[in-house]
Amino acid sequence: MPTTILLSRHGKTAANLENRFAGRSAEALHPSGREQFAEVAVRLNSMPVSAIYAGPLARTSQSAEIIAGVTGTKVLAREAFNEILIPHWDGLSKAEITSRFGPQYPIWLSAPERFRLPGCETLHQVTERAVAGIEALFTAHSGETVVVVSHLIVVRCLILHYSGRPLSEFRSVKVDNGAIIGLSRSEAGATEVTSGD
Repeated sequence: MPTTILLSRHGKTAANLENRFAGRSAEALHPSGREQFAEVAVRLNSMPVSAIYAGPLARTSQSAEIIAGVTGTKVLAREAFNEILIPHWDGLSKAEITSRFGPQYPIWLSAPERFRLPGCETLHQVTERAVAGIEALFTAHSGETVVVVSHLIVVRCLILHYSGRPLSEFRSVKVDNGAIIGLSRSEAGATEVTSGD
């Protein structure tokens, strides 16, 4: 029996609507984000979800709790699915980042796989910890269906990894708030990236 991990990006926040970098701030869900996840929860309630995991930040845990409220499944926090660490950008608009930190943001936009700053995570590091977290779930929930609520950057990295694509294609991966992407692992150990709908 295959094992399925349903990846979902958290619901909309004010930062999403205002074009700000929320980072690891305590950004909560916007009311429209709560509405999004009420719909996500209804979709997931028809699936045999045995566990829900989420990154530790407010916007991911709130999104996951909305699903839990419908499915009756407990939410477990996992650091592996946390947002990328770029602390000096947290809460700033894209224009403010560009103004204050010179060439950092243009590099992040044009070649994010080459983005490296002291005290910050790289996409390679995000991928490494997120994949380790997913692999742990494949082992712990063999033959089951589980949900993981995380962030755009994390979900993009996971999609690229399990699709066998390089991080240089990071910007080509589109993941809307509330989207669901499936990672399905066969009994033979092959993993396929699918739509979660």
